[in-house]
Amino acid sequence: MHRLARTGGTAGLLRWLAGRAEGWAGLVGPDGTMLHAAASTARVVVPDVAGLVAEGASALAERGARACSLDTGAHTALLFPLSADDRAAPVLIVVTPRPVAAGLATLLADVVLPLSLCRQAETLERRRRRVDLAESRGREAVLHLLMTGQLSIAQQLAGALRPRLPDPVRVCVVECSGGGRDEVVQVCEDADGGRSWIVRCPVYARHLILVMPAEVQEPAEGTVPTDEAVAARVGDCVVGVSEPVPLADTATGYRQAFHALAVARELPSRHARFGVSPDPALVVGPAGRQWAGDLLAPLLTHVPRRAQDPGSQELAATAASWLAFSSHATDHLKVHRNTLAARLKLVGELLGLDLHRLAGQSALDLALRVRATPAPACTPEPAPYATAGSGTREAAQGLDAILCRPAVRDWADQQLAPVLGSEETLRTWLRCEGRLGPAAAELGISVPGARKRLTRLETVLQRSLLRPPSARYDLWLALRSRDLGMALDE
Repeated sequence: MHRLARTGGTAGLLRWLAGRAEGWAGLVGPDGTMLHAAASTARVVVPDVAGLVAEGASALAERGARACSLDTGAHTALLFPLSADDRAAPVLIVVTPRPVAAGLATLLADVVLPLSLCRQAETLERRRRRVDLAESRGREAVLHLLMTGQLSIAQQLAGALRPRLPDPVRVCVVECSGGGRDEVVQVCEDADGGRSWIVRCPVYARHLILVMPAEVQEPAEGTVPTDEAVAARVGDCVVGVSEPVPLADTATGYRQAFHALAVARELPSRHARFGVSPDPALVVGPAGRQWAGDLLAPLLTHVPRRAQDPGSQELAATAASWLAFSSHATDHLKVHRNTLAARLKLVGELLGLDLHRLAGQSALDLALRVRATPAPACTPEPAPYATAGSGTREAAQGLDAILCRPAVRDWADQQLAPVLGSEETLRTWLRCEGRLGPAAAELGISVPGARKRLTRLETVLQRSLLRPPSARYDLWLALRSRDLGMALDE
């Protein structure tokens, strides 16, 4: 009995009781609701549980007894409340053939205590899991708010959880093996003393996202940084870490950490930190900010026709999530794929962009990133912008003027320097809208061969290409800027 209570719990005990009684055993609520049940064979007739409970409760109340037996023709039903003092306690019912085997009633009286303890333990475990799930969803919500730039709301929601959100931060992405994510959470907490904000990634089931205080990555002499400690303790995990960013730029930090993760997969140490590279939003200058404002104006001023339709903020968050996670945005936003498609169609119509093409995606991605970047952080180089106040399509076409700015051209040269002179695969892949099949056909190689080439490019560029968040938008902008610059120089 006690061995079954430890190993099989309530279900194990009931199966054992049904076998000993050569009949049926179950736990039933006081209202007749079936909680657990087991039968010795498939041919056992399931009793009228609700009727037995009602008749048994009446008999127990009338006689003031702690158990009762009821004859049901060829069978006898034995009823034992798990708690004689609590009327809401479940009732153990065992149906056995007549005559009742000797000692069965004593056996049932003895099993009431371990069965009651099992029931209580399982109830507490379910409540613990609900609490853990609520905390996990709360942390996920805070991360979502940080990723969409809603810093004040995120800090208010995080106030009920621990630890407090740090500022500035480094974002760390840990890729775990199959089902080891929960164990790695404990390793991460031990590695930095519980100072990091740890979230189970809602998009990738094997990823953990850590929002760490920036100083954690600058340890005292003789100590190991958190990312290296986690990679050393968990033999099959991979770790990517961003550079220090303000808390408001958590989305940028996540992209950087994800790119570093792509590099770390190819390193023996299994961890990497993002290489220093400016964000394009920092080099577009005031002209770029004006272009982004003009492009996004129809989206940011959109008023839905019906109260249940998504507003401007929700549409912008949907677009940002889709650009970052592609089709996985349904997991991030917790919406149906048809809802996602409808929202993206509306965004494309409002902005006059073809979001099926990489050019439109890149323009929207840059505009949203510029909008999320504080104005003083942008390069203050003055530049004329002739299309101010023009329509959406004209504002989109004005991207070429932004990409021709000297600061943007310098940024593009820095992005493409590692592949300069050998960017055929990259150009072909981007020209084919980032699709492997058409790119492989145009290059005259197999799809696995094209995948291997792009994987090598990920290591060279230190950016993720094949899995979102991908650097494809930055690379498209960089190649476009370089081509426009070369045309101007000629």
